Amino acid sequence: MGLLEFSKLPINTLVGADWKTFNQITKGRTIDQAYQGKYRLTKAVCRLLSTLKPLQDKRYEKLLANQPLEHDPVFILGHWRSGTTFMHNVFSCDKHFGYNTTYQTVFPHLMMWGQPFFKKNMSWLMPDKRPTDNMELAVDLPQEEEFALANMMPYTYYNFWFLPKHMQEYADKYLLFDDISDEELKVFEETFTKLIKISLWNTHGTQFLSKNPPHTGRVKELVKMFPNAKFIYLMRNPYTVFESTRSFFTNTIQPLKLQDISNEQLQENILSIYAKLYHKYEADKKYIPEGNLVEVKFEDYEKNAFDLTQEIYQKLSIPGFDEARPAIEAYVNKKKGYKKNQYQYKPETVKLVEKNWSFALDQWGYKL
Repeated sequence: MGLLEFSKLPINTLVGADWKTFNQITKGRTIDQAYQGKYRLTKAVCRLLSTLKPLQDKRYEKLLANQPLEHDPVFILGHWRSGTTFMHNVFSCDKHFGYNTTYQTVFPHLMMWGQPFFKKNMSWLMPDKRPTDNMELAVDLPQEEEFALANMMPYTYYNFWFLPKHMQEYADKYLLFDDISDEELKVFEETFTKLIKISLWNTHGTQFLSKNPPHTGRVKELVKMFPNAKFIYLMRNPYTVFESTRSFFTNTIQPLKLQDISNEQLQENILSIYAKLYHKYEADKKYIPEGNLVEVKFEDYEKNAFDLTQEIYQKLSIPGFDEARPAIEAYVNKKKGYKKNQYQYKPETVKLVEKNWSFALDQWGYKL
């Protein structure tokens, strides 16, 4: 158990941003009075740590900047709380994959210099389980890369964790890429490629394994960047996804936010953004070349993770399953007794989901 409770963090994850990114994200934004202290402390630590960024930049330019990627990535897609973390952990048992780590999400500029010192301190302080679902937390475990991207550039959806009053704006621009400028898109491409190269260098992988729900709205752009990328799309019972997302966002946003947002507004945003993300994916998945996409119901994957993992490897022509088989089997067997949060669907939940997300219920055949 770490010394700090997630819900009582005195700073937020922007401590790991570079100084330019921190200022671009917060420029012109209102910081509510209750969070001025957290903002000032986060800003001070960020300013101090960002002086170390040139050390990594120099190493990156020397070692990685001009190195081509050996393989296009494998992307695990799906709305938040659709089981993407479990699948990510299963696939990451294959050592040919490289991935973004939990440490990297907070300190992406302290990867190629100073990592042992900062990682040791982060490990000492952080809790060992996620507050929302009891999944394990550790500095070297695979993690979604959007938090890392949020500390490397201002053009990501996860700015909403800090500035939730602008959640819909960030969704349209940086989740769906509907209103993003060419210049911003270029920065995204360059920054994401840099993150991938550093992740592979750090984890000694040859192919990047991504688990990042925001990428579900960026399929067209990802195919443009990586024409032979492989995609796995997870679906899950929308009633469960709603309850779980509402719990996850409500709990996670508390120690990160610098503005207040009501539970009612957060719920309204969740309902709206789920629909936007669903329809954007459905519209853009046609850009994925034939044979490069597999769609899976999480309930099926959870019941039979080992066999379905092997099937996904075969369908997507991903190499390395035979070598990874023992590690994947051991991890899946270890997780068979894992107790997930149980959701009792209240009548108002059923009404909200059926009113706002009936398209998903109908297409995927989910019923109460």
